[in-house]
Amino acid sequence: MPRRIHILPDALADQIAAGEVVERPASVVKELVENALDAGARDVRVVLEQGGKTLVEVSDDGHGMGREDAVLALDRHATSKVRSAGDLVGIASFGFRGEALPAIASVSRFTLATSEGEGGEGTEVQVTGGRVDRVATVARRRGTTVTVRALFFNTPARRKFLRSVASETRAAHDAVATLALAHPEVGFELVVDGQRRLAVPPGQTPEERLAGVWGRDLAGTLLAVAHAQGGFQVAGFIQRPGDAKPTGRRTQLFVNGRPFKDNFLVRAAEAGYRAAIHPGDRPSLFLRITTDPAEVDVNVHPAKLEVRFRDRIGVERVVEEAVRHTLGTLAAAASVGEWRPMPLPVGGGTAGGRDGGNELVVDASGVAASIVPSLFEVGGEAEPLVGGEPPAVPPSRRPAPEVPPAPLLQLFDTYVVYETPDGVVFVDQHSAHERVLYEQVLAQLRNGGAASQRLLLAETVELTDEELDAVEAHGDVLRRVGFEVEPFGGRTVLVQAVPNPHPRFDALGCFREMVADLARGRFGGWHDRLERFAATYACRAAVKAGQRLEAHEMRELLARLFATELPPHDVHGRATIVQLPRDELERRFGRR
Repeated sequence: MPRRIHILPDALADQIAAGEVVERPASVVKELVENALDAGARDVRVVLEQGGKTLVEVSDDGHGMGREDAVLALDRHATSKVRSAGDLVGIASFGFRGEALPAIASVSRFTLATSEGEGGEGTEVQVTGGRVDRVATVARRRGTTVTVRALFFNTPARRKFLRSVASETRAAHDAVATLALAHPEVGFELVVDGQRRLAVPPGQTPEERLAGVWGRDLAGTLLAVAHAQGGFQVAGFIQRPGDAKPTGRRTQLFVNGRPFKDNFLVRAAEAGYRAAIHPGDRPSLFLRITTDPAEVDVNVHPAKLEVRFRDRIGVERVVEEAVRHTLGTLAAAASVGEWRPMPLPVGGGTAGGRDGGNELVVDASGVAASIVPSLFEVGGEAEPLVGGEPPAVPPSRRPAPEVPPAPLLQLFDTYVVYETPDGVVFVDQHSAHERVLYEQVLAQLRNGGAASQRLLLAETVELTDEELDAVEAHGDVLRRVGFEVEPFGGRTVLVQAVPNPHPRFDALGCFREMVADLARGRFGGWHDRLERFAATYACRAAVKAGQRLEAHEMRELLARLFATELPPHDVHGRATIVQLPRDELERRFGRR
């Protein structure tokens, strides 16, 4: 009987392998630039024509190759980066499979020019469709140039499925930009159809490289991240909540310097924005994860865009906490002009000639320890703004104050303002109180509920059908926050008891507004029903813009704000704090 099994010819095997490694011109760009980086290049230049369909050329000044290595590099599984199975554990290089060059050469008109010496003599290898046509000596300085023409010329079915020139150009640009972000110490240049599209010099800082690749406008909305826990370190940049938009966001992840994609880690980072961003907004993220190379497997797919973590839950938790920690610092506050961190207000002071000498005791971490007297005195008895002590916050979240007591001023009965040696800080009283109430109410909802105050005379409230449905759907959390409501007939409900977060609280007005918001789904998009309810309540119960506050009330509000987990942001993603650096003020007046 005839044999049914046979060995594929090398050329056909290479073309099949190319299907996994070389999907489009951007794949060629990625593989060749990664080879240049592995070769120790200081400068990398990429040239494209027609989106890479007709030409992809990558030049570098790396260590290059001799004649024997140049020819051998075109054989399958020929590599300088792996010698044994043990080398796959903790591999640090981009490439290691030895498949990229032969796969690319098998589906293109391929030329490799390289030199490893300083004498000006190098080797040129020309390949057509996987067949070596010529090996010759050429004049070449140290480094390597790979020229790929007529990609997929011998596989017309694959060439037919390439996208438009604009689409292929964008994909190639993204590939170069990603690797440029991974290596700010290396210079990159991308030339498309004779026009320079990207040019960044070598030796940049991560901040400079990010501005050069993503643009200064976007880079100006980002916050630096630095967090470590267990076996993971997370560094990079995340976007301020107020600058995030529903569309147009950028995300980039690295592990041990290697770019990869992981939707679960992106979601973990987004979870860190919980209760600090408007539902539906999607922040830009640039995160570098560092861990023991043995704890991550990069040998998952030939494209090398997937990785597997040994401790998947651990890395997701650390990423979420890194984002949360960053958003809780004063650096996350909005700024006019160039940002500069400003310390928190401490001690007593006066504002507008009113009594402002109430003492605010702040510990070494900058967290309010006690407030005397408490906010909003009613009938000679102190009644706090939100009740109870400020929530405990890890000391690492707060910078130590370094300024003397600062007087407070209320502008337009809406903004609390104070001076620091470095500038002026503005706090939106409604947004600040909203943040305070949100965190307090959410804790109450999750821990059995809050105390309520029974009304001397029950109040009747007329509702629409949709609002009545909302009251029924959220009846349990209404009771837990302090509202006792029961049907009274038709679409009318009877309000028997209400919460009392502060003496200025309009209980029935808050109830009507909350029910209307819940009925309209105005605060939709929250993953947690309790978070959604707490956000609705906090927004409606907080002190309003236009309400006059006494000096000690302003001081206690600030103290409680700075004791929350995320003081710079309200629950909608808006800023509670805006900083005006002194340098910016002096620049506007021409003093700098």
